[in-house]
Order: sequence, then C-alpha cells, then structure tokens
Amino acid sequence: MTVYLRILSYLHEYRFRLIVACLCAAGVAGTSGLYAWLVQPVLDEIFIAKDQFLLMVLPLVLLGAAALKGLFSYGQAYLMGYVGNRVVAEVRQQLFGHFLRMSLPFHHKHSSGRLVARVINDVNEMANAIPNVVRDLIQQGLILVVLTGVAFYQNWKLATALLVVMPVSTYAIVKIGRRLRKLAARGQESMGDMASSLKEAFAGIRIVKAYGGEHVEQQRFAKGNATYLRAVMKSAQLGALTSPLLEMIGIGGIAFIVWYGGFSVIDGQMKPGEFFSFLAAMFMAYAPLKKLASANMFIQRAIAGANRVFEMLDMEHEFVRDSGRAALSPISRSLEFQNVSFHYEESDVPAIEHINLTVEFGEVIALVGKSGSGKSTLMSLVPRFYDPSEGRILIDGLDLKDVTLTSLRAQIAIVSQETVLFDESVRANIAYGRPDASEEEIVQAARAGYAWEFISELPNGLDTLIGENGVTLSGGQRQRLAIARAILRNPPLLILDEATSALDTESERQVQAALTELMKNRTTLVIAHRLSTVQHADRLIVLDEGRIVEEGLHHELLRRNGMYSRLYQTQFHDVPAVHTMR
Repeated sequence: MTVYLRILSYLHEYRFRLIVACLCAAGVAGTSGLYAWLVQPVLDEIFIAKDQFLLMVLPLVLLGAAALKGLFSYGQAYLMGYVGNRVVAEVRQQLFGHFLRMSLPFHHKHSSGRLVARVINDVNEMANAIPNVVRDLIQQGLILVVLTGVAFYQNWKLATALLVVMPVSTYAIVKIGRRLRKLAARGQESMGDMASSLKEAFAGIRIVKAYGGEHVEQQRFAKGNATYLRAVMKSAQLGALTSPLLEMIGIGGIAFIVWYGGFSVIDGQMKPGEFFSFLAAMFMAYAPLKKLASANMFIQRAIAGANRVFEMLDMEHEFVRDSGRAALSPISRSLEFQNVSFHYEESDVPAIEHINLTVEFGEVIALVGKSGSGKSTLMSLVPRFYDPSEGRILIDGLDLKDVTLTSLRAQIAIVSQETVLFDESVRANIAYGRPDASEEEIVQAARAGYAWEFISELPNGLDTLIGENGVTLSGGQRQRLAIARAILRNPPLLILDEATSALDTESERQVQAALTELMKNRTTLVIAHRLSTVQHADRLIVLDEGRIVEEGLHHELLRRNGMYSRLYQTQFHDVPAVHTMR
C-alpha cells in the first residue's frame, strides 16, 4: 500500500482532471445501477400489470441511460489515460535524469542494459497501475457499490446473506496477488538480463561476427529469455486461475439466490420483479468484481516494477552527496595532489598510493608507465569521478571536495583514447560541452581540430548524422571530432588520454599542432602510452604500481637509466621520434 500510495502521489498535479474522471465514473456506476433497477418495473408493471404508458417510456429511459453511460465512460477513460500517460512520462524522465547523476562506481556496478530495462520495462509496468488500475478501482468499485445498493433495496436479508461470499473472494484474490508480485519481480529482473545481453551483443557486433560468436550470444540471450518465459507463464497460469475461481464462487452465490429467492416468490414474500431485479444486480456485479480481480493482477506487477524504480530513485546521486558549497573560480594557479591514495571498492590493493605532485598553471604534465600503473585512476580523481581514499587534491588552494561538482567539471575537458560520440549530427557532437555555441565558433573549433576538411565533404556538412558512436566515420575522424569538442569548450584544465592514438601519421602531425595551440595558457595532463608523443612535455611523471617512481624531463630521465629509460628502449629502440607536444 505504501508503494502504491507513492505511485498515486504523482497524481496530485492532475487532481482537477481526476475529480472530473471520478464524477464520470460515478455516472457510469449510476447508469449501471439504473439498468438493474429497471428490471423490476419492466417485469412487474409491463409484463404482468401490462402498463402501456411505461412500455412507451421505459425504452426511451434505457436509450437515454445508454447514451449517458457512453458519454461518462468516454470522459473517464480519456481523462484517466491522459493523466496516466503524463505521469508515466514524468517518472521515466525523472528516473533517466537520476541515472545520469549517479556516480561512475554506480554505473560500473549496473550494466547499461539493466538500467535501460528499468527505465523502459519497469516504468511500463507502473504505467498499467495508473490509467488502467485507477480507472478500474474507481469505476468498477463504484459500480459494485451501486449494484450492491440495488440488491439491498430489493431484499436486504438476501443481500446480507451474500456478503459471506465477499471474504472468500477477497482471500483468493490476495493470495494470488502476492504470488503474482514475486513472479513479476523475477520477470523484470530477467528482462534486465536480456536487455544487457542485447546491448553487449549489438555494441560488439564486429567482434561477434569476426569470431563467429553468433551462437554464443544466442545462448547467453536464451538463458535470460527462458527465465523470463518461466515467470511469464507462471503469471499467466495464476491469471487464468483467477477468473474460473471467482466464477465458481460467484455461481455458488447465484445458485443460493435462485434457490432462496425462488421459494420467496412462490411463498409470496417477493414479487417476481423484485427477485429478477435482485438477480440482475448480482449478475451485473460479477463483471466489476472480475475486473477488480484483474486490476489486482496489474497492481501486483506495478508494485514489483515500482519497487525497482523507487529503489533507484531513493539512492543518493553524486550531486546530493556533493559536499562542495563554493563555486570554483577560473583556475589560475596550481593543481596539487597531497599524499593521495585510492583503491576501488572491489579491491584491497591500492590503485594509487601516496601521490604527492604539484602542477603549476600552464604546465604540460605527462603521466607514463606500464598498463595498470595507475595513470587513468589518478586522472579520474581530478574531475571527481572518484574521491581519494586518503589525502586530498587542491586546485588554487581549494580542496576539490569544497567546490561544487558543476563548477569543477565546467573547467575541464577530456579527450580519451576511447572516443565517445553520440548518434546525433556533427554539429551537436562538437557543441556537446557548449550547446549555445554559434556556428562560427563550431566551424573554428572544427578547423582547429583539423576536422573541417572531412566535415565539409559530408553529405549535409555539420548537420550530417554520424550514427551510434560515430560508426559512419573513420577512427581518425572520430578522434578529431572529439578534439574539436574539447577545443570549443576552451577549458583551463585539459586531460588528454592518448588523444592521437587513432590517427595516421599525417593526421597526427596536424592534430598535434592544434593541440599545441590548445595547450597554451592552460594546464594539461597527458596520459601517455606512446612515449614519442610526450617527449617535449614540461615534466614526465613515471608511475609504477600506483606510486611515482621518477619525475623529470625526457633527456634527464633517459640518462638515469631507470624505469622510463627501460620503457623508452622497449618502445622506441631504433625508431626515430616524431615532432610532438611543445
């Protein structure tokens, strides 16, 4: 009930439409009760007393009641549908926005496929609870009350006796409902697994085809599909059981009415019209009772979906947990790591340990080292994708935890080795960090990133759609778009994760020239895998097993014959260096 009340809390904004919908539902219930009540005058006054005036009037009354019922039914269905669909769209938007604000560790724990399933499938289950269930609960509930009132009006003793049937029906509905909720939760979890398998298979379709993995992916998907099928079939089995069970209980009550009412008519205690009006009310009451039982099935599935949705919405996102209160002024002095250590939740071994490093504004600092040495982890702490386990990071003397995430990240641009583009136009991808940028600024950024030449040759220029993650572009073109995006953002702090790794030699020379201009008068942190690209950095920081083991200029580190020298000899023995940063 608590969960369902929380679902209904979204309806407050639409209370006026709901009131009108409830009035329409009352109209539907009233006309339904009128049908049952009219059985008495039809039988007693027309067929037995042969009243010709009533014979002329009652058909018109029935037609009028039918027209009113249709009007009320339309109004109630439309208004409930309007409210329900608006609420569902609101919940879906709220959930998606919440996921976007969750931290990186959250997204590492939850696959994107499962999150998609929550936004689409779980919210869809909630959708059934709002327009359909609320409509049935109000309309069918009122119809049941009105018809019960007609039954009591005709014979209160017989109606009271039938109330014994209600607890039996309610008990059956509640027991089945609890089981349905568990099955619905299991099915929705399986739907998440299937969505995850689909997303991974489609995202890695090149590897799937290259390695002949179609059969493997089919088997992975089949596991989740089979689990979902079992849950759905068990739900269908219980749903199929509900209707005949209620019908058996209802027919038992009707049988009692026929037996008891028949004796009452024969003994003269009831008029035939009263008995058949009572009987009609009971027969008509079966339909709303059945719909209420069906609504209970939707409620249980909706509650299972709502539990999963609210479970996510109740998690604090990183902006709620953000302890920063001050907006960060434009970076102008330094970036400092003071005894910084960090380890991931799933590991007891520190990814980086006791890092002490000061980067002056405008410096180009290159982080080098073997894979797994902690370069990417260290850089992930700067935009606060993670917070240090120990120590602190300062920008212009301010602890990063004391400034707001929004103001911090507004001053950082990242160009990563794994280029991330969106299924949008070239224009939208370049302007992603600055959606208000003018076309002239976008073109200038594209030229500076040496991307304008190929952009101008695309079918629609800046308005060309590039597909999921820029699938219609080459690797070098995608990387140049990412660099143009960083250039347009014009940040005081730039993070480059081997930004030229996907470029051919000529493109690399062009983009290196653009990056050299971009890095002027701003702090640049470069994660370097290819040492040839960072030989002219202001300082090289050599990491090994999460610690800084060497620091200095390229030629200084080579003379020391330490780790950097060994890495250099391994990578570039007998290979001439290319002109690079600075």
